[in-house]
Amino acid sequence: MSKLFKRTKILATIGPATNTAEKIEEVIMAGVNGCRLNCSHGSNEERDQQIKWIREAAEKKGRSVAILQDLQGPKIRLGILKDNHLDLKKDDEVVLEAKEFEHDGGLTVPVQYNLSSKVKIGEPLFMFDGKIKTEVIEIVSETAIKVRILNDGFIMSRKGLNLPDTDFGGDILTEKDLADIEYGAGCDYDYVSLSFVQSARDIEKLKQILLSHGSSAKVIAKIETKKAIESKENLEEIVKAADGIMVARGDMAVEAGAEVVPIIQRKLIALCRAHAKLCIVATQMLSSMVENPEPTRAEVSDVATAVVQGADVVMLSDETANGKYPVETVEEMKKVILYTQNHSRIAPITKTPVGEKSEVYDAISNAACRLAEHIEADVIVCQTASGVTATTTAAGRPNLPIVSVTSNRKVANQLALCYANSAFVRPYSEDFGFDLARELKESGYLKTKEGEKDLLAVIVSGDKEKVGTDTIKVRLV
Repeated sequence: MSKLFKRTKILATIGPATNTAEKIEEVIMAGVNGCRLNCSHGSNEERDQQIKWIREAAEKKGRSVAILQDLQGPKIRLGILKDNHLDLKKDDEVVLEAKEFEHDGGLTVPVQYNLSSKVKIGEPLFMFDGKIKTEVIEIVSETAIKVRILNDGFIMSRKGLNLPDTDFGGDILTEKDLADIEYGAGCDYDYVSLSFVQSARDIEKLKQILLSHGSSAKVIAKIETKKAIESKENLEEIVKAADGIMVARGDMAVEAGAEVVPIIQRKLIALCRAHAKLCIVATQMLSSMVENPEPTRAEVSDVATAVVQGADVVMLSDETANGKYPVETVEEMKKVILYTQNHSRIAPITKTPVGEKSEVYDAISNAACRLAEHIEADVIVCQTASGVTATTTAAGRPNLPIVSVTSNRKVANQLALCYANSAFVRPYSEDFGFDLARELKESGYLKTKEGEKDLLAVIVSGDKEKVGTDTIKVRLV
């Protein structure tokens, strides 16, 4: 089974290209483990329907599938421009006005966020994904700023602005985000991702808001700002505060420079593994497949690199939201993941720094990985109530499948994105891990080695009333 079971998971963005029950079922069957619903586009009614389709497809196929609500955050965009186009020349002075008005084709243009109290004179401001570089030269009023254009080019309606040196002072949750969070708390989301995170305080604030709305969704921090990555200490604090991170390479490249992205990606994957947190690598992974039926060699190498580095998840954006070949894109990504994992080992890491005491559950999970590989077990089975046993075991990046069993459907859905995990929901019993392993062997889902009669399983479990994860068993099934 291990050669057919992909350990790095696939998160696909749902959009016009996949906005039917049939297409959603097709991409799940092709290898999607989680679906991203982007709050920057579409309506709540559309997302309600998409959640229903995802859950129905997952139940029909007997799978756990995670659903991620991606908050827009302070993604600052231009308003509507006359004829959807404005040519700009070097040294032009443009006023960005945070009011709704009809643009007349001049150099005063609407913007959807009031920057006047945030920016400082001299700070850089990029338009249209970095294509137009500017600097702030004046705070014109309580709702407007003036920038000087530094290169020739053009802008279009609703294109994004990036302000890499601007401190938003923890004010990264917009009114739209707060409304989306409140509405989403009543939906069936497993994860909520926060855009433009600058510090751990941003994550803690979102967690408090989610709790106040009764949501048990886990929080993903999108790493895309210069401030987030300005120091190793700040980056690690964000990782520790969040339940997982997303390496949001598009805005990161604009805000911090494209050259920093590969290094930050490697650092973030290592940090997430060290702290047993989910790591999602995102943006343009197979972007040529928006228009073409096959990926480029560079894109294949990009996906393979994320797998070798030990990412939990690789993400598709436009490829499945707007592309011509959403199902084929998922199939290609799965093919790359399987070939890479079967021909290149993930390098182990030391999770507990020398001299530091490990948590009991962390030490037990780490030991289970080493034991399973040493005795050449067929599978690791995690009995888990909260998902911690499974995530800490997965952080060891074992070279074999992890089967997790829980009595909590939400936990099973969340584990759908966890490295090497295949999560199942069963009524709790003291030995439901062994019972599941036997059931999966009898169904053919788990297979023994050639010539072997019994399945060799390492079962990790614990006593909820005591220390949590505290037991490792080796069982023949």
